[in-house]
Amino acid sequence: MSKPYYKEEDLKKFKDIADFEPELAEKFFGWYGKVFEEGALTAREKAIIALAVSHAIQCPYCIDAYTKDTLKMGVSEAQMMEAVHVAGAIRGGASLVHGVQMMNKVKKLSM
Repeated sequence: MSKPYYKEEDLKKFKDIADFEPELAEKFFGWYGKVFEEGALTAREKAIIALAVSHAIQCPYCIDAYTKDTLKMGVSEAQMMEAVHVAGAIRGGASLVHGVQMMNKVKKLSM
Protein backbone atom coordinates (compact mmCIF):
# COMPACT_ATOMS: atom_id res chain seq x y z
CA MET A 1 0.00 0.00 0.00
CA SER A 2 1.35 3.43 -0.89
CA LYS A 3 1.99 6.11 1.69
CA PRO A 4 -0.55 8.92 1.86
CA TYR A 5 0.64 12.21 0.35
CA TYR A 6 -1.04 14.30 3.04
CA LYS A 7 -0.12 13.36 6.59
CA GLU A 8 -1.98 14.86 9.53
CA GLU A 9 1.24 15.42 11.47
CA ASP A 10 2.57 17.64 8.66
CA LEU A 11 0.17 20.41 9.61
CA LYS A 12 2.28 20.98 12.72
CA LYS A 13 5.25 21.62 10.43
CA PHE A 14 3.58 24.59 8.71
CA LYS A 15 5.70 27.02 10.72
CA ASP A 16 8.77 25.35 9.22
CA ILE A 17 8.23 27.21 5.94
CA ALA A 18 10.25 29.91 7.69
CA ASP A 19 13.33 27.66 7.45
CA PHE A 20 13.75 28.46 3.77
CA GLU A 21 12.46 32.04 3.72
CA PRO A 22 12.16 33.58 7.20
CA GLU A 23 11.34 37.13 6.14
CA LEU A 24 8.42 36.19 3.92
CA ALA A 25 7.15 33.60 6.40
CA GLU A 26 7.13 36.22 9.15
CA LYS A 27 5.15 38.58 6.93
CA PHE A 28 2.71 35.83 5.95
CA PHE A 29 2.09 34.65 9.51
CA GLY A 30 1.70 38.24 10.72
CA TRP A 31 -0.84 38.97 7.99
CA TYR A 32 -2.62 35.64 8.54
CA GLY A 33 -2.95 36.32 12.26
CA LYS A 34 -4.26 39.83 11.63
CA VAL A 35 -6.85 38.53 9.17
CA PHE A 36 -8.34 36.23 11.82
CA GLU A 37 -8.61 38.90 14.53
CA GLU A 38 -12.07 40.11 15.49
CA GLY A 39 -13.23 42.89 13.20
CA ALA A 40 -16.37 43.45 11.20
CA LEU A 41 -16.67 39.65 11.35
CA THR A 42 -16.35 37.61 14.51
CA ALA A 43 -13.60 35.02 14.88
CA ARG A 44 -16.34 32.38 14.70
CA GLU A 45 -17.70 33.74 11.42
CA LYS A 46 -14.19 33.86 9.97
CA ALA A 47 -13.56 30.26 11.02
CA ILE A 48 -16.77 29.12 9.28
CA ILE A 49 -15.72 30.98 6.13
CA ALA A 50 -12.27 29.41 6.36
CA LEU A 51 -13.82 25.95 6.72
CA ALA A 52 -15.95 26.50 3.62
CA VAL A 53 -13.04 27.90 1.60
CA SER A 54 -10.88 24.97 2.74
CA HIS A 55 -13.31 22.64 1.04
CA ALA A 56 -13.53 24.77 -2.10
CA ILE A 57 -9.74 24.77 -2.51
CA GLN A 58 -9.56 21.17 -1.24
CA CYS A 59 -6.83 21.66 1.37
CA PRO A 60 -6.90 18.69 3.78
CA TYR A 61 -4.71 20.52 6.29
CA CYS A 62 -7.06 23.50 6.33
CA ILE A 63 -10.11 21.24 6.54
CA ASP A 64 -8.64 19.52 9.61
CA ALA A 65 -7.56 22.78 11.25
CA TYR A 66 -10.82 24.66 10.71
CA THR A 67 -12.99 21.66 11.59
CA LYS A 68 -11.18 21.57 14.92
CA ASP A 69 -11.41 25.37 15.36
CA THR A 70 -15.09 25.61 14.50
CA LEU A 71 -15.96 22.74 16.85
CA LYS A 72 -14.13 24.54 19.66
CA MET A 73 -16.14 27.67 18.84
CA GLY A 74 -19.44 25.84 19.19
CA VAL A 75 -20.25 25.49 15.51
CA SER A 76 -22.59 22.55 15.03
CA GLU A 77 -22.11 19.73 12.56
CA ALA A 78 -25.17 20.98 10.67
CA GLN A 79 -23.68 24.49 10.41
CA MET A 80 -20.36 23.06 9.20
CA MET A 81 -22.05 20.94 6.55
CA GLU A 82 -24.20 23.87 5.45
CA ALA A 83 -21.01 25.92 4.99
CA VAL A 84 -19.52 23.07 2.93
CA HIS A 85 -22.66 23.01 0.76
CA VAL A 86 -22.37 26.77 0.22
CA ALA A 87 -18.77 26.29 -0.91
CA GLY A 88 -19.83 23.45 -3.19
CA ALA A 89 -22.63 25.50 -4.72
CA ILE A 90 -20.31 28.43 -5.40
CA ARG A 91 -17.64 26.15 -6.85
CA GLY A 92 -20.18 24.33 -9.02
CA GLY A 93 -21.82 27.57 -10.09
CA ALA A 94 -18.46 29.02 -11.06
CA SER A 95 -17.87 26.06 -13.38
CA LEU A 96 -21.35 26.30 -14.86
CA VAL A 97 -21.28 30.06 -15.43
CA HIS A 98 -18.17 29.56 -17.54
CA GLY A 99 -20.52 27.69 -19.85
CA VAL A 100 -21.57 31.14 -21.05
CA GLN A 101 -18.02 31.61 -22.34
CA MET A 102 -18.32 28.34 -24.24
CA MET A 103 -21.72 29.27 -25.64
CA ASN A 104 -20.40 32.66 -26.78
CA LYS A 105 -17.47 30.98 -28.52
CA VAL A 106 -19.72 28.40 -30.20
CA LYS A 107 -22.04 31.15 -31.48
CA LYS A 108 -19.09 33.17 -32.76
CA LEU A 109 -17.52 30.18 -34.52
CA SER A 110 -20.89 29.09 -35.96
CA MET A 111 -21.50 32.42 -37.70
